Amino acid sequence: MAQEDKPSPWWSADRYADIRPFLAARSAIAKAIRAWFDEQGFAEVETSILQVSPGNETHLHAPRTELVDADGARTTRYLRTSPEFACKKLLAAGETKIFEFARVFRDRERGHLHLPEFTMLEWYRANASYDAVMADSVVIIAHAAQATGIGRFSFRGRAADPFAEPELLTVATAFERFAGIDLLATVADGQGDRESLAAVVGQQVRITADDTWSDIFSKVLVEHIEPNLGQGRLTLLFEYPVPEAALAPAKPSDPRVAERFEIYACGVELANGFGELTNASEQRRRFTLAMDEKRRRYGERYPLDEDFLAAVARMPEASGVALGFDRLVMLASGASSIDQVVWTPPVTET
Repeated sequence: MAQEDKPSPWWSADRYADIRPFLAARSAIAKAIRAWFDEQGFAEVETSILQVSPGNETHLHAPRTELVDADGARTTRYLRTSPEFACKKLLAAGETKIFEFARVFRDRERGHLHLPEFTMLEWYRANASYDAVMADSVVIIAHAAQATGIGRFSFRGRAADPFAEPELLTVATAFERFAGIDLLATVADGQGDRESLAAVVGQQVRITADDTWSDIFSKVLVEHIEPNLGQGRLTLLFEYPVPEAALAPAKPSDPRVAERFEIYACGVELANGFGELTNASEQRRRFTLAMDEKRRRYGERYPLDEDFLAAVARMPEASGVALGFDRLVMLASGASSIDQVVWTPPVTET
């Protein structure tokens, strides 16, 4: 490309003027959300970005760095994929209602809904069920819409009213409705039966010999379920199967499902929430299995944060949510891309 044909940089007056209204909306939304949390008695926290472990989920990847001490000793650290570990340590220390606008980092993620560096709005309530943070999530999304004056979210041909009563949909119901799959029939004793799920999925998604139960579940979710969620109004997708529990406990009334939910608008996932697991030995078991799978797939594993696991054993019953703030701003401002709602683009781009 000739020098004169190169696009002007994002900070040039003409390009910046195009995105400035979306950035103004971002500020207004953050101000409104902070005001709501203040009214509810939450403390805003600011936790460290460099962590011993960035998180222990199989498919999350974090940038790695080294700290050099004055004597030259080197220590590996990771840029966090979430503030969750640090926030739960604060719950163990005695905080009861906290929130953070956290800068988080993820390798291998870039697209129209993904950035390698982004803002996660995360909050926790001690001694509260996950129904409470479900309700919080709906209110916060409505506050974002009120802050910009938008009456309807729209994205890629889909629309949702952020003020309408949300749709409540279990994962099992969604799989039955949109894919004709009896999902919970493939779950027993806390495990997913890979062959059973593959058999009922049939030709609906492409399955490889290397795919696990969770891989097949995710393919069906992405290809057949998510495009139907958040149509006309928000969708609260809840009671995830226990193999996908992550950091949530199983429901006492049905051990096949976990106290986990996600919120969708216009087919876009906005938030992921949990009743929080307080069984440290179970959390260690899950993390170890996830890191074994990470090693098998990607040739690496992240260390376990022993301080975090000790905090899990001491923290009270709690619930929490991670909400993609940039995605929320995108929908509430009427932007067509997530790149339009961040103050500066990723450093690798011009």
